Amino acid sequence: MQWLSFGIRMKIAHGVEMLTLEVNMGAPSIIHPTLVWDEEKVILVDAGVPGQQEVIRAEVEKVGVAWDKVNVVILTHQDIDHVGSLPAILAQSKHSVEVLAHAVEKPYIQGDITHYKFNRERFGPMLASLPDEQQKPLEYLMDNFPKSKVDRTFVDGDVLPYCGGITILFTPGHTPGHVALYLNKHKVLIAGDAMTAANGKLAGPSASATPDMETALKSLHRFKEFDIKKVICYHGGLVAENVNAQITELTKQA
Repeated sequence: MQWLSFGIRMKIAHGVEMLTLEVNMGAPSIIHPTLVWDEEKVILVDAGVPGQQEVIRAEVEKVGVAWDKVNVVILTHQDIDHVGSLPAILAQSKHSVEVLAHAVEKPYIQGDITHYKFNRERFGPMLASLPDEQQKPLEYLMDNFPKSKVDRTFVDGDVLPYCGGITILFTPGHTPGHVALYLNKHKVLIAGDAMTAANGKLAGPSASATPDMETALKSLHRFKEFDIKKVICYHGGLVAENVNAQITELTKQA
């Protein structure tokens, strides 16, 4: 399977940069890992698809942050476009990198149990209908899903003492342990896949990629507790206008 990638960066606030990476997992799409840093911590939030470690490294360095300063990776959840390059990043790192995720996601990320969505029970019938040239790469990926250690777990409401404080918001539905991150100092929400965006407008999570849509929509109410100036959606990018009002409208669906 071919992975296409390039990088474009967008400064969200001092010490917060949104990366824009193009990938092709059968169809072209855009994803948005985020870099958050201060003098003590350099944090990568989510790690792209397999094979993107070099483009992520290049984009981090273009921001003006040395790649060997990245010392924390926070995963919003277990999906392959969020954990894909993490094993390579850790293997190539010359220093210790701490990996954090929600306790519910840890066994999936470490490969202790089968991936919640990308498994043969769910995808078997679809795979059988594909031609060999498409079926085989997907089967290989399913059997060799990226796995990574998780050094530390968190739960809803935890505040990580990094970069002005990062509040963990438990937002299950897209996956059982999905989280979003609220950057207290900047009033920026890193939404992961809890929401999507298009043309600067917020939308709910992707229905096709969210097995428990009812729970995912209820999770949006968690965001109403915060004063949010900007949102980074992994799929859709930055939303920076009338964010709180847009979130309130979305919660009416739940």
